[in-house]
Amino acid sequence: MTDDKFNDIAPIEDKDVRQTIQDLLVDPGFIHAVKYIMPDIDWDEFSAEMSRYNTKFDFQNQMIAPTVWGIARSTSSSLTSSGWDNYKDGKSHLVISNHRDIVLDAGLLNILLDEKKLPTTGIAIGDNLLIHPWIEKLVRLNKSFLVKRGVSVRQMLEVSAHMSEYIHYTINQKNESVWLAQREGRAKDANDRTQESLLKMLALAPKGGNFLDHIKELNVLPLSISYEYDPCDYLKAMEFQQKRDNPEFKKSQRDDLLNMEIGLLGFKGNIHFRFGKDITGRLDDLYSLDRKEQPGAVARLIDKEIHTNYEIFPCNYIAYDKLEGAGRFRDKYTDKQVEDFNTYLNKQMQKIDLENKDEEFLLNKLLVMYSNTLRNHLAAAQS
Repeated sequence: MTDDKFNDIAPIEDKDVRQTIQDLLVDPGFIHAVKYIMPDIDWDEFSAEMSRYNTKFDFQNQMIAPTVWGIARSTSSSLTSSGWDNYKDGKSHLVISNHRDIVLDAGLLNILLDEKKLPTTGIAIGDNLLIHPWIEKLVRLNKSFLVKRGVSVRQMLEVSAHMSEYIHYTINQKNESVWLAQREGRAKDANDRTQESLLKMLALAPKGGNFLDHIKELNVLPLSISYEYDPCDYLKAMEFQQKRDNPEFKKSQRDDLLNMEIGLLGFKGNIHFRFGKDITGRLDDLYSLDRKEQPGAVARLIDKEIHTNYEIFPCNYIAYDKLEGAGRFRDKYTDKQVEDFNTYLNKQMQKIDLENKDEEFLLNKLLVMYSNTLRNHLAAAQS
């Protein structure tokens, strides 16, 4: 098998890097985006620097990593990580994480890998986000592979099998790790759950054989991503009300772009990435289950690792106590932290612009988001 079989979804090959960069540097959309994110940039210097890169590694290490670090430093209080012994076990892994940010989940993971002199992962990205041709060029230059969304039901099985085969090929033959979110789209209420359909897709290749055998081949390693504050929380709360008031409501492309922008540039407080333990050794216990029950059982293994390894912040305890009213975790935060969180919630509420703004409903949704992280963490500890 060769990379050519996956040209339609795989990252750009190194032989095409220089031409792809030249195409980007004359694309008006790319120029506008760069100058929007970095308004003080000297375009001639930027173009000259970009033109020096010959490989995806050059581009990621010398351009993407400094840019993402700059975003992290300007929009967070800290970026920390742990559990690296679970990652550095000599294997290539399918890293499955909860989904907190459209762009930064994989971006932050890869700068943390780069900082430790480890190879970056392949990145799964839905083609629904590739609104402009230059975005597709950029993400494929950044080791992303495409998840095709807008296909017919008839095509879906073929497309899914193709992507499954690519992931198996990357991990088992190229010996490169891959990052994948546990679900399509972010959990708007922070109730992170792995989609069984995602796991079934991963087992479509190689053809035939047992579901669990195919999952074993991927060395699945759960990763917990914890943000102290979600800059898109008010947008998610607003969407909850819009769907409540109009069940047919759907986000527009403009909404998706706004979520990407706010997610990138909004304040996140402290951020922590923690690797759990590879689940492969625990899959043997699942062979006795009915085949229909196996995907759900694997999903629960992944979820338990993700939930167990959350970093819990004072705002999570405060949100829980506000909803429950029992003060169960009063020793986990100070009066000043309560005051700061209330100020934050008020600021986010003020950003919500709806004609029939239901403040009680919206505030409840914000508190549910911040408390669900703790609820799942507590449940995982008891299971």
